[in-house]
Amino acid sequence: MGHDAIILGGGAAGLFCAAVASQRGRRVLVLEKAEAVGKKILISGGGRCNFTNLGAGPDNYLSANRHFAKSALARYTPRDFLDLVERYGIAWHEKTLGQLFCDGSAKQIVAMLLDECAKGAVDVRVGQDIQRVGRDGDGFIVEANGETHRAPALVIATGGPSIPKMGATGFAYDLARQFGLKVVEPRPALVPLTLGGEDVLFRELSGVSAPVEAQAGKAKFREAALLTHKGLSGPAILQASSYWRHGEVLRIDFLPDLPRGWLISRKGETPKASVTGVLREHLPERLADTLAGRLGLEGPLQGLSDKALQAVEDRLRGWQFHPNGSEGFAKAEVTAGGISTAELSSQTMEAKKVPGLFAIGEAVDVTGWLGGYNFQWAWASGQACGQAI
Repeated sequence: MGHDAIILGGGAAGLFCAAVASQRGRRVLVLEKAEAVGKKILISGGGRCNFTNLGAGPDNYLSANRHFAKSALARYTPRDFLDLVERYGIAWHEKTLGQLFCDGSAKQIVAMLLDECAKGAVDVRVGQDIQRVGRDGDGFIVEANGETHRAPALVIATGGPSIPKMGATGFAYDLARQFGLKVVEPRPALVPLTLGGEDVLFRELSGVSAPVEAQAGKAKFREAALLTHKGLSGPAILQASSYWRHGEVLRIDFLPDLPRGWLISRKGETPKASVTGVLREHLPERLADTLAGRLGLEGPLQGLSDKALQAVEDRLRGWQFHPNGSEGFAKAEVTAGGISTAELSSQTMEAKKVPGLFAIGEAVDVTGWLGGYNFQWAWASGQACGQAI
């Protein structure tokens, strides 16, 4: 029996695409190189899988073409996936900022996807070593584990190179280039940033966390930042890292909740208080002491002019860090960049120049924020492709 479509990759996007296509009567083969499908799903969200975000929309994604994701995201929404989760009786809860997690285990999401594939009799094969992929007349040929498979449609769903210990590679990009598709330079995203030079002082505060607003370029994120022995991490930093480029500054507002002019007002209320003492009321002690030390401030507030106090406040609202890099793909939750959206139809995920070739999920140059957005792109792109093959 032949197949109508071969899907390379048994992750979130690949499995969902297979389920959708097979339930439309397509004969689908999924080839996964790992010994089990859905490995990234299983480790996501601390093992509870942050499977979508209620607020997911085009503005939550980075891409060379920020309009590309609109069509798929509009046609398959977080509510649509949540309906599926609820049909399977999987208990869930909402954490902050619209993030949805399983009450139990991420294994429930993988089991649900496999059940959906089983409904359409998808042929799912794991432990597949792909030796060759090529054209075969009007269709495609894939050689894996000594077998030859043919189909008129081929779907690239092998993800990006983030988390290599899970077996992630740049295989999707090699395939895309083989078929003449452009690739937007891949880089680590949602990744801790490293500090050197004058900023190295902050590495001594490893383990200290504070709510901040982090800004890279024009993108701003208000969440927690965590100081580490290598540099900066925590949700606010991971979010900003996707927008940060090497050589640029990262700005941190350490006092996002305080009104402008608060330090001058404080001088009027408690003139004998010290800058260090006042900062300690709003920030962890070690961080407050380090910032005050870097500002070179000692003595009571009354000894400083209003102009000097405003300058201090401005520094604390836009503290400039100069990261010397990131912790790389090994620690990146996802990959920014990937197969160029200019090569693909936003309606179907099919390559414009290579009929029958599709790319979905993280392999494509669409990268979501932290908090379930990348899974929603996997479901939405998988659905768009599954409806088209």
